[in-house]
Amino acid sequence: MRLRETLASWVDIEPGVTIPCAAASAVALVVSLGGWTREALPIDVAWFAVVLCGVPIVVGAVRGLVVECDVTADVLVSLALIASLAAGEWFAAGEVALIMQIGSMLEDHTSERARKGIEALMRMTPQTARVLREGRQVTVAVEEVAVGDEVLVLAGETVPVDGVVVEGQTSVDQSVMTGESIPVDKGVGDEVTSGVVNQLGPFTLRATRVCQDSALARMVRLAREADASKAPVVSLADRWAAWLVGVALACALGAWALTGEFIRVVTVLVVFCPCAFVLATPTAVSAGIANATAHGVLVRSGGALERLARVRCVALDKTGTLTMGRPRVIAVAAMAAMAAMAGAPAANASDLSFGETGVLRLAAALERRSEHPLGKAVVASWEERASDADALPMPEPTGLEVLPGRGIAGVVEGVAVLAGTAALLAERGVDTAKVAAFADSWARKGAALILVAADGACVGALALADELRPEAACAMEQLREQGVEPVLLTGDSAAAASGVAEAVGITDVRAHLLPEDKLANIRQLVAGGRQVCMVGDGVNDALALRSASAGIAMGGIGSDVAVESADAVLVSDDLTRVPYILGLSSATMRKVRQNIALGLVINLVAVCLSVSGALTPVTAALFHNCGSVFVVINAATLLRRRAERR
Repeated sequence: MRLRETLASWVDIEPGVTIPCAAASAVALVVSLGGWTREALPIDVAWFAVVLCGVPIVVGAVRGLVVECDVTADVLVSLALIASLAAGEWFAAGEVALIMQIGSMLEDHTSERARKGIEALMRMTPQTARVLREGRQVTVAVEEVAVGDEVLVLAGETVPVDGVVVEGQTSVDQSVMTGESIPVDKGVGDEVTSGVVNQLGPFTLRATRVCQDSALARMVRLAREADASKAPVVSLADRWAAWLVGVALACALGAWALTGEFIRVVTVLVVFCPCAFVLATPTAVSAGIANATAHGVLVRSGGALERLARVRCVALDKTGTLTMGRPRVIAVAAMAAMAAMAGAPAANASDLSFGETGVLRLAAALERRSEHPLGKAVVASWEERASDADALPMPEPTGLEVLPGRGIAGVVEGVAVLAGTAALLAERGVDTAKVAAFADSWARKGAALILVAADGACVGALALADELRPEAACAMEQLREQGVEPVLLTGDSAAAASGVAEAVGITDVRAHLLPEDKLANIRQLVAGGRQVCMVGDGVNDALALRSASAGIAMGGIGSDVAVESADAVLVSDDLTRVPYILGLSSATMRKVRQNIALGLVINLVAVCLSVSGALTPVTAALFHNCGSVFVVINAATLLRRRAERR
């Protein structure tokens, strides 16, 4: 064991599958530094490579044949090794074994790149957290932090759990989580995820998820499942192994029949070693997964990349996917402003005080005590507007009367205010005719309406809708440029769905869908001959995510069920990563095809040269395996692929 660890430390690699290669390399290095020649040694130095690198290959091939009755790629390599030894070509045998192990080491190195980002996250995961309990700061294990606990994060520390900022202003570095190189400012009410680093002063957050369910923990779990060997195309060399063995033996026997020279048989078997086939797919898939991880997309397996590469239709959920999943005020109508635009005098002087800001302030004053999502959206919109201008402070309402499903009433600064539906205002004798056009216009777009009355007169109206993701339109444009058709599948109303679809440029809209209806639509799209990718975030999307050709979940806002059902996860909920991962998947499969084609060409040329006698077993091994090295380098270029910025 100590010898294995020492050899590993010499070449700065981890003890494991590449130890035989490291050992053989170390022995060769010692021999060369010692000035020994092959003739001066009691045993040919090539035997070190044969024993340390070749024996595991032969054992694996025999085990596959005897135990599993399976012909693998190792069978061809074993035939080449045995034939080389039988012909007395010790150096050729050692070279084949050593280069095959070097290829495995290069493959492992490329695969390891796919794990480095996750390892960095695991190293950054804090073990403790500063929790504020009963007015005191208590240091506890991060696993003991409960939902609702207030956690203090100091400058330079890593955020231990997901939460919402309740005190303080800061800037966080979330490059490891999302790939963003620029720190992001965070203030009260902003969400922060575990794994990001606090750049500035201390802040306090209220935990919204326990450690085991945090964004960081989900990333680590998914990354552990990102196994390139799961891709069906990865096993290409082994699936073709029986055919390759037959062809190799036929060519070798043909060379012997034509020339009568056993050395040419050995040469043919050497060049038929499926090095390029063995390396073609795992290296490309591993590099693709590594690149996706670096750009904020966690891919569950190599098979997911293969399926994503064939996608020609993307079905998207609306709420939480194309939109932010929270309502906001998108338009305000004020009677005073309407009167001024029409050139008509206001009914009285007080009407002019209720411009758009005044109407929003009245509604927010009432809704600040409401627990309704629309009420909270009104308050949030007022706070956002008030922070951008010198607005009056929000007054405290009195005499509040909550009318479930209809609205809220109260007194604000001595004015009787009513905010709610048109039916509520009509019931209270308020004329809403002047805002009817505004209300109808936004209702057709699927927006929710809140009408506002003061002292029995309608003073304005608010239109609220789910906030559209700012990058949604750009992402849909990129999909269309790639020849991928976006489709909207939503359980929302047709009006709301059409409004969002029009804003982002989607023409195929399907609304009022239950989860089973989404599944039926996915199957209908697949039946049309297209590979379909579903993008969603909620529990109601899980069935469609699992049933589609490939599924992509929103990692930040998405439910655990959706994330676990998907093939890939968008860590930062950035929709532009959807066209990016589709493009990266296609590029990965192109690399696989290029590598396989290159391997076939190299084998064909090498066989011809071997039969003609132009190659010896030694030069054949070098010629053949130079192509294998090129395959690895070609796959590694995927690591440098960058996302398009618009």
